[in-house]
Formats: sequence, C-alpha cells, structure tokens
Amino acid sequence: MNIVITGASRGIGKAIAELFASNGHHLFLCSRNEIGLYKTVEELITRFPNSRIKGKARDLAKKEEAENFGQWILDNGVSIDVLVNNAGNFEPGSVHNEPDDLLEDMMQVNLYSAYHLTRKLIGTMMKQHSGHIFNMCSIASLHAYKDGGAYSISKFALHGFSKNLREEMKPHGIKVTSVFPGATLTDSWGDYDNSGNRIMEANDIAKLIYASAQLSPAACVEDIIVRPQLGDL
Repeated sequence: MNIVITGASRGIGKAIAELFASNGHHLFLCSRNEIGLYKTVEELITRFPNSRIKGKARDLAKKEEAENFGQWILDNGVSIDVLVNNAGNFEPGSVHNEPDDLLEDMMQVNLYSAYHLTRKLIGTMMKQHSGHIFNMCSIASLHAYKDGGAYSISKFALHGFSKNLREEMKPHGIKVTSVFPGATLTDSWGDYDNSGNRIMEANDIAKLIYASAQLSPAACVEDIIVRPQLGDL
C-alpha cells in the first residue's frame, strides 16, 4: 500500500511511518522541518530497505504548500491507500487572554492543513473507489479543558471536518477515521519522566491506526479514542 503521512518527522507521525514501513508499505512523508524530515527518511530507508520512502518538506499550514505537497504525490502516479492527516501544533492558552492571532495559527495548522491536502487528493481516491483517511484529532476535540483555548477549538473543528467527510465518502468506498489520543509521550512533553507509564507511547497510537487500516472493505473504524490507563492528566 501507499501511505501518505503528514507531521512525519517525529512523535506520533514518525511512529506511524515506522510501523507501516516495517510491514513493507511505501511511504510519502511530509514535515515542516526539512532537516528532521530527511533524517527520518534516511533512517527509515536504512532500517526498512523493502519499502519505498520519499519525503518533501512543506508547511501545510499554508494552503499553497499543502496543495503543492498533494500535487507532488499525484505526480508520482500512485494509488493513495492511506492518508494520515497528522500535522498539528499545540499552544496553551485561554480565550480571554491568549495572543490575538493564536486562533488563526491553530486553525491553519490543525484544520486547514488537513482540509486542503484532503481536497487535493480526494478526487483520485474517489476515482479508485478506495482509500482510508485518518484525521488526528485529540481528546481536546471531545472535552474542553483548562488552557485549551484556541487549540481545543481547532481540534473540535477538525473533528467536525472528519465527521462530515465520513458521511460524504461512504458512497465512494473511502473510509474516514477520527483519532482521539489522550496524553502521549512526544517532544511536546519535553523531558517528562514516564518511567511509571503515566502517559501513552506514540507507538500505541500507531498500532491502532495500522490495525484499523487492515480491515476488510466492509468495515470502518469511525472513532479511535484512547487514553492513559489512569485517565487524562
């Protein structure tokens, strides 16, 4: 299968890429960080020589760059079997005092990136009458929490986009899955000590996405909600 993953140079995105590559799938990866992305591509090629792995650095918060990345994939002339809209960013804040432009920034990277890339690729997927789209939402898409602010608003919006897309794509044989991870150990947690397994590992999320992508055409996992065993922080 051909797998498209955004935000793929680290964290959950990289874990997803590693799991698909380890099973022989071909990857098209994107990240805003050019150095980080190409280090990831080089690492994966070395570890998984049976997979074809390509990467292109683009800032998907910008419509033209999201569309450019999508066109690059189309120019490769391959089927698009799985699209993982994982690119995103987190900035804490509250509606009453967060920076004036924070909502716009969060919407661009957490919603518009997925919206514009999906629109660029969906026509090809509809023609092939197959494919699976995963949208990386968040527990913050389901419940408001302190200092969620613009981030939570943008993730609620991504959830709405995902639900609407699911309904639209049913007749076209395209699956859509919303993923709602709770606290997961990524770079955003800094040097957090997880020796007590208080929060989840990125590979936990990757395994759930991979398993959902292996089902028959008759089955669609619509929502993946996963939290730490002891609950949200």
